Amino acid sequence: MLVRLARVAMIPLTGAVLLGACTDDSSGDSSEGTTGGTAVATTGEQPTTADASTGGETGGTTADTPTTGEDPTGADTDGTTGEPSPWDGEPLPAADDGVWTWVDFPEAKCRDGSETGIGVRYGSGTGVAIYFQGGGACFNSFTCTVNPSSFDEGKFTSFADDAGNAGLFNGDNADNPLADWTFIYVPYCTGDVHAGARPDSSIAGVGGTQQFVGYINVAAYLERIVPTFIADTDHVLVTGESAGGFGAAFNYDRIADAFPGKKVTLLDDSGPPMSDAFLAPCLQQIWRDAWGLDDTMPADCANCFPDNGGGIVNLGRYLGEKHAGQHLALISSLGDNTIRFFFGFGNDECTAILPSTTVERFTMGLVDLRDNWINKPDDAWATFYLDSEQHTWIGGGSFDTATSGGGVKLIDWVRDLLDGATAHVEP
Repeated sequence: MLVRLARVAMIPLTGAVLLGACTDDSSGDSSEGTTGGTAVATTGEQPTTADASTGGETGGTTADTPTTGEDPTGADTDGTTGEPSPWDGEPLPAADDGVWTWVDFPEAKCRDGSETGIGVRYGSGTGVAIYFQGGGACFNSFTCTVNPSSFDEGKFTSFADDAGNAGLFNGDNADNPLADWTFIYVPYCTGDVHAGARPDSSIAGVGGTQQFVGYINVAAYLERIVPTFIADTDHVLVTGESAGGFGAAFNYDRIADAFPGKKVTLLDDSGPPMSDAFLAPCLQQIWRDAWGLDDTMPADCANCFPDNGGGIVNLGRYLGEKHAGQHLALISSLGDNTIRFFFGFGNDECTAILPSTTVERFTMGLVDLRDNWINKPDDAWATFYLDSEQHTWIGGGSFDTATSGGGVKLIDWVRDLLDGATAHVEP
């Protein structure tokens, strides 16, 4: 059986905490790595209850051939916004291995309407990692104030000179399973967790026109990313932190389809799509309306569009079932102070004055997600839960040092995931 989940101490959530934690963690080692517990596999019935449950003892593995994707050279659309998706644009410019390069995309826009682009660092290996940056979200006057609305080459240079060689980006760390991979850095400046298709929009109390076009931007990027790498890559990792973790999950389906016959792995750091019992449907409806999520979630995910506005959790099971043989994973702290704050906006039917979610309730939501929603198909999903309030883990020194489950290192769990082995790890 699972060892009981340890509860971390709750600290008050304030605007200062949010301001300090909205962006990706890349500051190095954390003192909140965990000890105790075990790596486990879980079982569960169809999600018919909001109660958290536990069960299972060992991790699972699968070596199935991926069944993902259709031929991207045909005339099909990506099944969501309806745009053509042959992914046959101009390949990305060549550059030396190991050097970050900025590529402008004039057609890609930030929330304030300014232009943006992507970062590229070629590696000597055959893997390609598409990384989605985090940084909060914009759906009311407060959250929009602390969410970045632009990202240009200057901001990218600051990243490349500092965090661009830390954590999973560290090409000099022999223990890093991604050291020789090519990286695509997708900046975050649209406020919509990279999932929006609502241009020329507005938010009450926020000045100016808002361009919630993160999902549309990704389509522009894929037009050039896919033809650059489709012939030579054997493995694509779709990953991100915080808002970028949600973005990786929201964009995984179209990316997996764009690389048919390839291994396409999802690694979502700190973007847990909890069930309606723990993530209020009214808040999910606010996001759907603000960002146009109903136009970007997979149209054939039958349970992703319930009348009450909730149901985003069903995307996890849909991805596991559609992309059989692929491997999907979530990392989260049991008391993630930033996500607890954001989810708190759903309290009191979305009227909460001081948004907050207790550590106990957040932990219950994570267990419910693992045991009742992403528990099928077997071995599709892996989770790594940590006894901490830290927000995000893979972008800094914590990627190398964090442990859970009686000493299981996060970096080793990621290596196993990339090798096709899934396991549920908890304190």
